[in-house]
Amino acid sequence: MIDRRLLLAMGLSAAAASPLRAAETGVLRIGYQKNGILVVAKQQGVIEARLKPLGVTVRWSEFSAGPPLLEALGLGSIDLGQTGDAPPVFAQAAGANLVYAAAQPGGGSGSAILVAAASPIRTVADLKGKRVAFAKGSSAHNFIVVALEKAGLGYGDIEPVHLTPADGAAAFSRGAVDAWTVWDPYFAIAERAPTTRILQRVSDLMETHNYFLANADTARQQPAVLAAVLDVLAEVASWCEANRSEVAAALSKVTNVPLDASQRAVERIRFTIAPMAPGTIADQQRVADRFHGLGLIARPVRVADAVWTPPADARFGRG
Repeated sequence: MIDRRLLLAMGLSAAAASPLRAAETGVLRIGYQKNGILVVAKQQGVIEARLKPLGVTVRWSEFSAGPPLLEALGLGSIDLGQTGDAPPVFAQAAGANLVYAAAQPGGGSGSAILVAAASPIRTVADLKGKRVAFAKGSSAHNFIVVALEKAGLGYGDIEPVHLTPADGAAAFSRGAVDAWTVWDPYFAIAERAPTTRILQRVSDLMETHNYFLANADTARQQPAVLAAVLDVLAEVASWCEANRSEVAAALSKVTNVPLDASQRAVERIRFTIAPMAPGTIADQQRVADRFHGLGLIARPVRVADAVWTPPADARFGRG
């Protein structure tokens, strides 16, 4: 059984660990989820060290998923954060005041569709008519849509159950849903249980990207600060790629996720940060077009309209 108490102890069921605050001069507010590059950067204190000569301090706020993080970002309660592919599409469609600052190509590979070990569901096509849990507007939302398409099903062929990761874990454990689509570290925790079976891994189906997003006003007013943060995050990414065991140990310590689960999650991550290249923008545009075609976002969005260009003298993106 998936232990919901573990998720609660991790602090992953709350939208944020601390109250969000209004903009403050000389403070960069970063929203993070308990996985990946930002967590390592937070633990190492490298962003604080890079920004200190610029007279800027850092304040961190924790989020359980991308949609609430981007809601805060668009409202100006935080300045920078990272999510998977779907959250910025929903946010941009809603008119959020944000920009794509950088990409983590292939970084969203730690997701899966899970079913009970004893379930008669053997293929994605078997999900027809079934209750499938996932967080609305999350990367898991895009994953399940694509998986259904490739299995010859439409989105209307399942009964979507929109749940946060912690609530999804609880519903899945008690059999209230037939399948659960989720990302790491929730996936890594869930797959430890002998009662859980992996129906489909995202890595076997599609390449997905993560994105670093900034409040548009912050990007416009503090381009040097944003470029400096992305530059140091690129260094952290390189360190993570070469030191996966240390990354797993660090994440386990910060998140309270068991070390073996953290190790599995870390092995699935591609640690890299890059500017928004034309191919990446095109990939994200396909995500946006898919959701608009399904009627899940109210209006079409043009991803390129929300892409930030680093200053000409920025080190980030120069290799």
